[in-house]
Amino acid sequence: MPQVTLVEITREDVRRWCRLAVAPEQERFVASVAVSISEAHFAPEAWFRGIAADGEPAGFVMLSVKPDVPEYYLWRFLIDRRFQRSGVGRAALEQVIAHVRALGATEFLTSYVPGEGTPGPFYEKLGFAPTGVVDDGEIVLRLALA
Repeated sequence: MPQVTLVEITREDVRRWCRLAVAPEQERFVASVAVSISEAHFAPEAWFRGIAADGEPAGFVMLSVKPDVPEYYLWRFLIDRRFQRSGVGRAALEQVIAHVRALGATEFLTSYVPGEGTPGPFYEKLGFAPTGVVDDGEIVLRLALA
């Protein structure tokens, strides 16, 4: 298992992170890193990091953090096809959950597009549970942090 860390993406290394890609059949489930970073620059609530495995770009995570609401939402989560099923995704999401907990969140939300190959089972293994809400065609999940 590689050492997994969340790292700040800089102007000097952004292109390395933008090369990450999921498998072709997963592309309908998550936007690219380039699109995500572009959107983040227009959303004051966005917090994003690269996911490194032994220092190599392996994934991307972006949150919507609104402490005044309070709402903490896993907006994007992408693991490059080369690192899937290696434990990198789980290790990264566990670090993200710890980060959100440290911000004082009592719950953490995410959503996914239903369909074959969806990330729903992955999230559920980490403790997320369906809320019964469907938002814009996506199934909303909640992880209780209290």
